[in-house]
Amino acid sequence: MTRPSSLRRPLIIYPLAVNFAILTISFAIIIAIAIRFDSGGPYTDEQIIPVIARAIERDENGQLTVEMTPELAQLRAETPQLWFLAEDDTGRSVSFGPVPRHYDSLIGRLSDLSFAQLRDRNPPYKLAAVVRRQTTDIGVLTILGHGALSDLNLTVILASNVIVLPIFVVLALTSLLVTPWIVRRSLAGVHRIAREAEAIDAHARGRSLSEDEAPREVAPLVSAFNAALRRLDEDHERQRRFLGLAAHELRTPVAVLRSKVESSENSETRSLAGDIQRLATLAEQLLDLQRMENDERCDRIDIAALIRNTVADLAPLMIARGKTVAVEVAANEPVLGDPAAIERVVMNLVQNAAQHGGQHIIVRVRDVGFEVEDDGPGIPPDERERIFEPFYRLRPSAAGSGLGLSLVKEVIARHDGRVDILDAPGGGAIVRVELRGGHSGRDTPEAKGRA
Repeated sequence: MTRPSSLRRPLIIYPLAVNFAILTISFAIIIAIAIRFDSGGPYTDEQIIPVIARAIERDENGQLTVEMTPELAQLRAETPQLWFLAEDDTGRSVSFGPVPRHYDSLIGRLSDLSFAQLRDRNPPYKLAAVVRRQTTDIGVLTILGHGALSDLNLTVILASNVIVLPIFVVLALTSLLVTPWIVRRSLAGVHRIAREAEAIDAHARGRSLSEDEAPREVAPLVSAFNAALRRLDEDHERQRRFLGLAAHELRTPVAVLRSKVESSENSETRSLAGDIQRLATLAEQLLDLQRMENDERCDRIDIAALIRNTVADLAPLMIARGKTVAVEVAANEPVLGDPAAIERVVMNLVQNAAQHGGQHIIVRVRDVGFEVEDDGPGIPPDERERIFEPFYRLRPSAAGSGLGLSLVKEVIARHDGRVDILDAPGGGAIVRVELRGGHSGRDTPEAKGRA
């Protein structure tokens, strides 16, 4: 059987993979566009502008002069080809180094510019320059300068990383944390419906799943499931009514047959008493199941007294078959249940032991239950679950309908009990029944002490 696929992959893993792919592609496109905008050759590093601005002063006439500051000296030592042109807003200007004649036309008009990156077409790019406006102690200056050249691709990549990479990380973390949360919240209704479905069993009929909790995509499946539950309930109700009517109709002819057989002087006719008793027990068990479904009765039962009375009723049949049946009370505690149904369970187990077991049968009362032991051939371990299936027979030639033990298990299950089959110490089988204890809070010594 193949493992069912999970919605976690299409709802969480796949969207996350798509999100990461989109983010990665977007990240690459942004960097490529930035590099494309700045491609074509090296640029003058604009970090020279603050150094140049700090080296410009005014003389007593207000003219601009260049002071060889340590910073400017270091910059010139590092970049021998350094040159610049500086101008204030009144048109006064000062130059330093071999300013190319191509920029002569900007003298007196340089202050009209505020920002530019200039570069000639061919190496060694002696015309490459940067234009920036800089605020200084002597006023605002517009500076055109040429200095060290640098390829801005790496710079653009680093700048893009500073801006884009945090956004990428935030979006990735958001996808990892928010997407699973959104999916879990969206599927919360499905999980609630699953818990409702787990609570539905053969004893909890008339229930349906909450269609209001289902997402739109799952709602048709929930509706179809509820419709199937309704059909099953209807079929079960029809079956229950049929079994109830059949059991009621069987009671009268079975009672007439038993009366005639018991009063007959023919030994062969009287030998049918056991079969008639099994038929009567089957009809009564069917009625017990119907009664428990309609109105479950839960009384405190003296299990030892009930078993003694039931065994006493069966004793003549056992004696007629040459078998013995005894009752042992190891420990007797009250149990909760339907007395008539439990009586039929005892009767069925004793008759089953007599039919399939040995010659000697012991019904032993223990704690809040009892067990029926026989000295027959026993029940193989691999058959101990199957014998409770309807119409299953351990030995095909055995008499009986194959419903007795199935009804026994059903009755005990409705009493919140359990049935187990064990090996008897001397050979044979033990069918052990455990029921609910019959002590209530007001009957306990602690409760009496409080009262």
